[in-house]
Amino acid sequence: MADQGGAPARLAAAKVLASVLKSKRTLDDTLATEPDYRALDGSDRGFARAMVSAALRQLGRIDAVLMPLVNRPRGRVSVEVAAVLQIGAAQLWVLETAHHAAVSETVAAAKRWPVSAPATGLINAVLRKAAEATDAFHAQPASATWPNWLQADFKRSLGQAAMERLAAVQQDVPLLHLTARGDAAALAARVAGTVIAPGSVALAAGAVEALPGFSEGEWWVQDAAAALAARVLAPQAGETVFDLCAAPGGKTLQLADAGADVIAVDRSKARLKRLRENLARTGLADRVEIVAAELESWSPAAKADAILLDAPCSALGTLRRHPEGAWIKSREDVERFAGVQARLLAAAGQWLKPGGRLVYCVCTPRAEEGRDIVDAACRDGGWQRDPIGEGVALGFAGSETAAGDLLTVPKTVAGAALSDGPDGFQEVFDHDAFFVSRLRRA
Repeated sequence: MADQGGAPARLAAAKVLASVLKSKRTLDDTLATEPDYRALDGSDRGFARAMVSAALRQLGRIDAVLMPLVNRPRGRVSVEVAAVLQIGAAQLWVLETAHHAAVSETVAAAKRWPVSAPATGLINAVLRKAAEATDAFHAQPASATWPNWLQADFKRSLGQAAMERLAAVQQDVPLLHLTARGDAAALAARVAGTVIAPGSVALAAGAVEALPGFSEGEWWVQDAAAALAARVLAPQAGETVFDLCAAPGGKTLQLADAGADVIAVDRSKARLKRLRENLARTGLADRVEIVAAELESWSPAAKADAILLDAPCSALGTLRRHPEGAWIKSREDVERFAGVQARLLAAAGQWLKPGGRLVYCVCTPRAEEGRDIVDAACRDGGWQRDPIGEGVALGFAGSETAAGDLLTVPKTVAGAALSDGPDGFQEVFDHDAFFVSRLRRA
């Protein structure tokens, strides 16, 4: 049973949720600036974050059952009042908070907020009904947690079964993934984790800087699926490799650790600062030149032996870690990426030495940003696929597509027991959805 908390924690959670949905800001950015949340400490702060996270992970499923109980048009319920109700429902249906505490303390929180205080009678009545509607909530399919347009989009790209698996992984708090510089099994033993793929260790999320080996630079945080792109590129010692759209830098660290001379390019100076810190911590700074630049206007002094293009994308493959992404982005927002991706892939072709190779990747399963971009580049842009084939995506058996790319959609629901897969690594674990393609000039 979740921490019972009090009205201040619930008020902070409702304010954070309303701000995320109204201002279209990320959860991390909102938590960093919301005064009521920052005023909390200890278990109250943890409980507030848990409520917001639960609400965002299950928002569509919550609304599907909650809003009919309101018994008034959705447009007549303010974002703030809806947020109070959603926080209350998340306690009842997801966190399994005691019904009396979830209802009474959430109503008490509403009374403290001028924008929701006039609706406390409504909030009390709706949450009392919600306390009896747990079965209806759990009957909702996993994919109902997303807006309708996103469900339709993922169904086109993945099919129903894979879409439901991707949605199911979003329901739980994700594991933390580390990329080990040395022996992954030894690191797993030190941090009480599990080796899930070559060089990748999974463990329960916690204070990263307190883990063994952090200050010594023995590992860095990186989703196991994200680590695939550098493994597919297979950088060699002494090669010049461009890491394009490099920040926050997990792939840069992989490339440098393999002995390549890396030029890491990204537009975000703030995110590049994090890369610099990780390079210093791992002792890899001497192998990396950092360039802060708009990639579409950047021109290298010399060509590369290999290029890793982690193209700007909708990031809809990372919803397990950033569930608010489904609600702060629109169909129009995600559709704009295809043009940028096509232009960057075309430009990268001019920066590659004859015989060089390029890996194109995006952290989204949308076909429009992955498969379709590569298909068009091979048809009209002078590229040809270099099929990745079996044996490269160890830990991700079954992720190979018919065209020779990789698409890492989770195989089963989160929370399932880890089990040995056909390649000797753990077959069942939560991870992001990544598309990876290896290309050469035709």
